[in-house]
Amino acid sequence: MAKKIIVLGLGNILNRDEGAGVYALKELEKILPEKIKAEVELVDGGVLGMDLLPYVEQASHLLILDAVDGGAQPGEVMEYTKDEIELFYSGRLSWHQLGFQEVLAVAKVRGKYPENVYLIGVQPADIKTGLGLSRKMKTSVQRMAKRAVEVLEAWLGEIKKKNISTC
Repeated sequence: MAKKIIVLGLGNILNRDEGAGVYALKELEKILPEKIKAEVELVDGGVLGMDLLPYVEQASHLLILDAVDGGAQPGEVMEYTKDEIELFYSGRLSWHQLGFQEVLAVAKVRGKYPENVYLIGVQPADIKTGLGLSRKMKTSVQRMAKRAVEVLEAWLGEIKKKNISTC
């Protein structure tokens, strides 16, 4: 299968900080170097749930940006690797995440789970109904985007290295 890198920004922008993943994706679009933009697909997944299954299943590398309830201080950025993202989470990883975790589970059952999955999340401060991020979250979203660039650079470097060694 050809290597395909997809970045999904998840969240509900109508619930303030719950939309952090979508805002982080927009920030990433601003700072992502053009050479990397040409190699990845950026997707505003909002709260689309199962409609995101085709994106997950076609990805070899899936980077997820999202608001995460990790029990941390508001604004704290957290990272989870493929093995740390539980498919059938007994609690709530995010306020809309149960639907997306089911997407990941379906992809796994169908044998189309991405070989690389990485989640960059942030602990929200305010998830009440309203537009825009709380003040505390603006710098956190920027940190998420900067970290996303680093993850994408690393993945692209690994893919290039593998392609050179298989030639």
